[in-house]
Amino acid sequence: MKFGFVAKHRGAWPVLLCEALGVSRSGFYAWMSRPRSQRSLDDEVLGGQVHHSFVGSDRTYGARRVWHDVLALGQRCGLHRIERLMRLQALRARPRRRRLPADRGERSILADNLSDRQFQADAANQKWVADFTYLWTAEGWLYVAVVLDLYSRRIVDWSMQSSMTSQLVADALMMAVWRRGKPVELLHHSDQGSQYTSEHFQELLKEQGITCSMSRAGEVWDNSAMESFFSSLKTERTARKVFRTREQARAEVFDYIERFYNLTRRHSTLGYVSPIAFEKAREASVDVHRTGSSPKRRLTTNEGGAMTAAVAVWAKRANHCSAKRGAIPRMVAHPWRLLR
Repeated sequence: MKFGFVAKHRGAWPVLLCEALGVSRSGFYAWMSRPRSQRSLDDEVLGGQVHHSFVGSDRTYGARRVWHDVLALGQRCGLHRIERLMRLQALRARPRRRRLPADRGERSILADNLSDRQFQADAANQKWVADFTYLWTAEGWLYVAVVLDLYSRRIVDWSMQSSMTSQLVADALMMAVWRRGKPVELLHHSDQGSQYTSEHFQELLKEQGITCSMSRAGEVWDNSAMESFFSSLKTERTARKVFRTREQARAEVFDYIERFYNLTRRHSTLGYVSPIAFEKAREASVDVHRTGSSPKRRLTTNEGGAMTAAVAVWAKRANHCSAKRGAIPRMVAHPWRLLR
């Protein structure tokens, strides 16, 4: 920046300006003769496209809309780079008038906070926590709903859609039930979002015999175990990536959950072992010291065939995402439907 200032004003002031700015003359002349970097040349081309998009919108576009224009031209860049180039050219969108939402008072509560910030469980399928988050792609938002077992911090299952409806969280719940089996005494904890308070979702909880627990309004700490997972997902995988399509984001989330977080990621709460390794070690310990337990119900012929088909499709999807980070087939996004 100092060398650029000297070069810009050396017609008015002599090169002695270098001394005033604390830089060397030799360094200034070396900077003048040094070829420009490829990054600088790319920024010049990209900056022209950014300016063209901004002016073409009658100076109303913000960084996100300009970014979409640049992506449509075939450029590969991130949103933050567009923001930086807009700041260098003093391009600023016309801000909307916004005001704080009116205080409507406390929300209606359908269930008490039975979890009470106790994020431990003595066995699997005793306490599940749930929530959803969203990831930005060039096609729009991708919403990701997740169900986590507090016993092993394992992601029991998940659901991804382009809209945040009650079906999003219902699919995540039913897929978790399909994976784990119908629970006997299970506490399901979530926030008071409209998806979880909907009649559709509450009826599913009653049908499955699951006890509902909800955080207090505005208290994110009441569901901090779930918030911690979303923080890890974004910090470790999605924060530094630009997704052109929702399918790319789907594949990335699938890979993080099924092939990294559950399988290999060491969790500090579990003594730095992965959730699946933790469950296997506990199961082996229980088998050794087991004094008696009720036998597991065997599947009927129809249920066994349906489950085998669902697992085969699930494995095919995993192999597809492993070979190539591409689209996850929608027909197998929720294998529990095959058991209907």
